Amino acid sequence: MASKGNVKTIQSLRGMKDVVNDDSKLFTYFVENASAIAKRYGFSYMETPILEETALFKRSVGESSDIVNKEMYNFTDKGENEVCLRPEGTAGVVRHFVEKKLDRAGGTFRWYYHGPMFRYERPQKGRLRQFHQFGCEVFGQASVYEDANVIMMIKDILDYFEIDFTLEINSLGDHTCMPQYREKLINHLNSFKDELCPDCQKRIETNPIRVLDCKVEKCNELTKDAPMITDNLSEQCDEEFNKLKEILEYNDVPYVVNKTMVRGLDYYSKTAFEFISNEIGAQSTIAAGGRYDRLVEFLGGRETPGFGFACGIERLLELIKVKESQKEEIVYIGALDESCLNAVLKTANAKRKTTKTFIEYTPRGFGKHFKLAEKAEASIVALIGEKELAEGTIYVKNIETREEVTMDLNIFSSKTTMINKKASNITDTFPKIEK
Repeated sequence: MASKGNVKTIQSLRGMKDVVNDDSKLFTYFVENASAIAKRYGFSYMETPILEETALFKRSVGESSDIVNKEMYNFTDKGENEVCLRPEGTAGVVRHFVEKKLDRAGGTFRWYYHGPMFRYERPQKGRLRQFHQFGCEVFGQASVYEDANVIMMIKDILDYFEIDFTLEINSLGDHTCMPQYREKLINHLNSFKDELCPDCQKRIETNPIRVLDCKVEKCNELTKDAPMITDNLSEQCDEEFNKLKEILEYNDVPYVVNKTMVRGLDYYSKTAFEFISNEIGAQSTIAAGGRYDRLVEFLGGRETPGFGFACGIERLLELIKVKESQKEEIVYIGALDESCLNAVLKTANAKRKTTKTFIEYTPRGFGKHFKLAEKAEASIVALIGEKELAEGTIYVKNIETREEVTMDLNIFSSKTTMINKKASNITDTFPKIEK
């Protein structure tokens, strides 16, 4: 909290950021277009509560995870309920799926979501304490073709925003092959347990496969000869992993197999994947997910296959530039005289039915109106003065092309498209008034 004179000013909490101005434009640009692609793949929008029971994440994410151990914003509310701000999106979607007994309904369910998540960790570039995720979840599809389908959807999203990536895939096995592999891995890790970092020493007992993904350089060196799950898969898991690679190759989706890549959440099995960017430094994962066929069962439902992913929106925004064709057209409407304000307001309200419209209520001269229009990032300036009011016309100018015309006010108000910037003459859209 900063001080200003004798009054203390309140600042945003550390690691929590306002989304405004250029950031908000990029944010909505990403969400709208990623959502449109998800819809084309058959996903519908879902929104879950920000506040959930703490037990939900302990049972799903896993008590061995860093999220539960170190990062959750959890507290006891006034009703003596143990609650927390959601640290990730999948668990809430699964909770809804079980709560509504959809695990008994049969069929396939596909949802996408976006919204704020919360983790108490050290803020840095691309990593905040309140951040936003975009994600998708599928229930009722055990086929590895669905794994490939979601991966290809993510590729479509990243391709749309012209984001370069490397796709890394792995298989984490399932409950038939993981126990034997786990025992083999623990025996190997115990041979140099004392040399591992404190976190990895704990992981040997709780979730040993996560030792392979430790970011401590010494641990990476010690585990380079550790047994890998991909070399210890059951026949079914091995066949499915090979099929996934075959499907991706057939559909021209390049990938690399990363045998040490695991997911930080306990509920994953079989397919795991990450999309990696080389443009944003150490925090290079821009989308990640995989299969979780037993998570519904862990949360009290019937065993149901599941698959999903999430991406951090703030991290992606560092890589996105708005395409010229996606830039929003803005009309600025103003009055040159006090007597014109009613006409200006009526015209602006009519124009808002088709176009984003900014209105200036204070009568001003041409120069001042154009400065305000540029500040509002308007592409079209439309002004009404005493002369225009008397003649039923409006002055219109394209700021980029500098073309201008005086036209019939009713025609301007009813037009559903504005000037096509740089592509056509202003008179193609707005015919001049014949004197």
